[in-house]
Amino acid sequence: MSTEKARFAHNPEKIALLTDSCADLSEKQRKGKPIFVVPLKIRCEDGEFSDGVDIFAADIYKRQKAGEMPHTSLPDGGSVKRILDEIAAQGYEKVLAIHLSAGLSGTYNLMRLQGQERTDLDVRVFDSQSGSLGIGSTLLQVAEDIRNGMRWEELLNVRVPHLLENTVPFFSVDTLEYLQKGGRIGKITAVAGTMLNIKPIIGFSADGQLSSVAKVRGRKAVQPKIVELLGRYSVGHRRYNLAVANGGAPEEMAELAKRVKSAFPDYEHFWEGEIDATLSSYIGDGVLGACIQFLD
Repeated sequence: MSTEKARFAHNPEKIALLTDSCADLSEKQRKGKPIFVVPLKIRCEDGEFSDGVDIFAADIYKRQKAGEMPHTSLPDGGSVKRILDEIAAQGYEKVLAIHLSAGLSGTYNLMRLQGQERTDLDVRVFDSQSGSLGIGSTLLQVAEDIRNGMRWEELLNVRVPHLLENTVPFFSVDTLEYLQKGGRIGKITAVAGTMLNIKPIIGFSADGQLSSVAKVRGRKAVQPKIVELLGRYSVGHRRYNLAVANGGAPEEMAELAKRVKSAFPDYEHFWEGEIDATLSSYIGDGVLGACIQFLD
């Protein structure tokens, strides 16, 4: 079987999935799936870099600890064109794109405008109103849906809207310093007193901005609170996926993964991720997150 025939054996409508580096999907997670990634840009004191290509979360943490404040920017038009050209060259005819919340970034609008200019591809772009876990979980589920024969129109009109509305991520940051300095504080209530060791639990509001969901005293209280919050949303649902992610806290993520699996043992898929360089520029290290995605 030729490479192209093999590529589309379970994808007869030739659908590609497109996202940005904030989806936090590793190369291993994308392997064998029609998922393409446009990197966001990060401006540092010594130049501009591409997220996930020549700069990574660990690099951001080092720079922040040295007193630097990296800034993020949109993908450049040339990078977007190259990705879309590559998708077309590989024989795809349709592109379903899901991007970082428009409440945090202009990436969604950029991709929507770029997609409208293509005459060789049918490009449909969705605002995830989320980030990291929310985007990545949705893309992995949609990739499976395509493999299982779900059609283009159903994906656009039913499946993707349902997943985006029913994917609920929460995460905790160690400090609000970078969100404040970077202008991404959104609807997060200022937490009084680092001295009190208050840790905010953050989610996404209906308009895709970051919002305070809860506050706990100390890091030990973070994981039980995240599990509790996920449980509040699970009432009445029987089919779901789970995901966890971390930024500079892999051991704690492993512990959180055990807690989440124990609390919600009937999951269909469980995914793990590492926060990208772009989001790390907003939130620093010491980040823990979990997500539940309802399929029914």
